Amino acid sequence: MAARKHIVIDARIRRSSTGRPLDMLVEELQKIDHYHRYTVLVQPDDNWKMHTPNFHTLPCPFPQFSLNPLHELRFAWQLYRLKANVVHFGMTQQPLLYFGHIVTFTHDLTMLFHVRRGNTPALVYWLKMRLYHFQLWWSHRKSTTIITFAQKTAHEIRTLHPFTKNKLVVAYQAPGVSAEHTAKKPQQDFGDYIMYQGTAFPHKNLPTLIDAFDIVHKQHPKLNLVLVGKTEKHYEELKKESTKHPSATNIIFTGFLPDAESKWTFVHAKLYVTPTLMEGVGLTPLEAMASGTPVVSSKASVMPEIYGEGALYCDATKPTDIAQKINQVLGDGSLRQKLIKAGHSQVKKYSWHTFAKEVLTVYKSILRD
Repeated sequence: MAARKHIVIDARIRRSSTGRPLDMLVEELQKIDHYHRYTVLVQPDDNWKMHTPNFHTLPCPFPQFSLNPLHELRFAWQLYRLKANVVHFGMTQQPLLYFGHIVTFTHDLTMLFHVRRGNTPALVYWLKMRLYHFQLWWSHRKSTTIITFAQKTAHEIRTLHPFTKNKLVVAYQAPGVSAEHTAKKPQQDFGDYIMYQGTAFPHKNLPTLIDAFDIVHKQHPKLNLVLVGKTEKHYEELKKESTKHPSATNIIFTGFLPDAESKWTFVHAKLYVTPTLMEGVGLTPLEAMASGTPVVSSKASVMPEIYGEGALYCDATKPTDIAQKINQVLGDGSLRQKLIKAGHSQVKKYSWHTFAKEVLTVYKSILRD
């Protein structure tokens, strides 16, 4: 048997939506690898408990996103002192001066194509983007293996950084399981509604969704559009802009919803719609499918690869096409049932257990070499 090795997983980001694959990975690894030793780096206030004796957490006091050279040096020094055989980073933001066997999760390249300058001075914005480009390039250059979550994203990375060709591995994530008996009805009454859940970042394309809902509203004046997501500046801007639309009184911004209320919202929606322009995974539509809710999705980026026949696809740059697909599902019972059935089948293709086994295979391959 191979010698017992030390694997370090940087899971400081695990409590955010971006950190979900790390969170699920560590939970599943504890079920399948009782041999190698794992150190899981967490934020100092994270009381995450491990279930097996070969896993333990270690507080890591450094910010997840920082350009402070002192943070960079101290974090790299902490990693060197751990004497890891493999270090797994959950994102491309990682110490520039750490060199070793590195596994990196690269979720997508959205920051390169769908970011707005906003009120940031032009020179500051230019410098930040140059730094981001460098950090992405340097992380990919240093990584032994880069794991991404769709073949489409892997192709985009290879095109941007050809040197990654033999480093890339695709491992598909899985949705959570939404079940009505675990759900809790929110206090607010949504009536009959279609929904979207997630951030309001520019690439999510929500202004176009609202344009499309204006069209749907003419045919379904009692239907509501429910937008679920933590209130931040992008949602605040969207909410303000939505007041100018004819359908404004039928648009509901819920803010953040707890998991139980979020599950209820999935289960009871007439349909789920995602007009996104670019994604690395897109899990919330899969959660809608798991809840028995039909999905209308953009046909851009990774969506057709991830959703297969479980969604009705639209051109997300055209409000008329989004509206047409929404009205089609609302008005055609047989199409609705077809999508629900296909959605259930599509969701069964993914599991966190399989995801963890594929990542563990990557670790073992590096350890053998």
